Amino acid sequence: MPNPILSDRMLERTATSGPGGPLNPPLTSPRHSPAGAWTPTASEATMTIGGTCSASALMLALLGVGAWFGWGKVDVVEGVDELGRVVSSASLTQPAWLMGSIIVAFVLAMATVFVPKLARFTAVPYALTEGIALGVISHLYDAQSSGLAIQAVIATCGVVAMMLLLYGLRILRATPRFTKAVVAATFGVAAIYLVAFIARAFGSDLGIFSSSSGLSIGFSVVVVAIAAFNLILDFDFIERGSAAGLPKHMEWYGAFGLILTVVWLYLEILRLLAKLRD
Repeated sequence: MPNPILSDRMLERTATSGPGGPLNPPLTSPRHSPAGAWTPTASEATMTIGGTCSASALMLALLGVGAWFGWGKVDVVEGVDELGRVVSSASLTQPAWLMGSIIVAFVLAMATVFVPKLARFTAVPYALTEGIALGVISHLYDAQSSGLAIQAVIATCGVVAMMLLLYGLRILRATPRFTKAVVAATFGVAAIYLVAFIARAFGSDLGIFSSSSGLSIGFSVVVVAIAAFNLILDFDFIERGSAAGLPKHMEWYGAFGLILTVVWLYLEILRLLAKLRD
């Protein structure tokens, strides 16, 4: 789902309430002017890009461990249909693992969003439980089309690397216009998700998630692009937060927000590839 947590409001709120006091100068135009930073004492550790990268790497590793565990919770049985084609059917050995991991990951995510200081404690269990859910979902998709999950992983890594390169070369930057466009598009996608969820609850299907029509594929391509552009906003938040000298716990918060976007991007790529296979 879209990542709403790495925002200017969160950066300013954390900066002005941090151990060093308000920023000087304040972040009145954070996209145009560099963020000022407080002067921490020798005992006050602050957010760094390296620390955020380390936290992100650890979360990704734990996400992989959880995914490996969740993958094993799906049973796949192969057979041959009346036309002689090999078909597979998948079933959950313990369905509670999927629902339980989703619920726990959601609770941990909400706790982190509302209390960023908890990120250093919630990031690890969140990565593990989110990984379990991703492992189960990935195996269910892969059972219908072999090799789909690894293709989605490779594609996601490729997109993240490409966006990081474009950001590092300053080809794509989080300018005010770019930021407004990405945020508006993200909320638009969230609104469509909500409408589709409500429609499905009343027994209707909009067809944009499960079908392989041209419209559905086009929608998935657009959502993948929006998720990728959200990475630029995440990179910008981490860079400016480090420059502003935010508290040390914001490394985990930045990593948590980045992983949220990566997970959303992966799921959308997985769905897109499944539609293209159909």
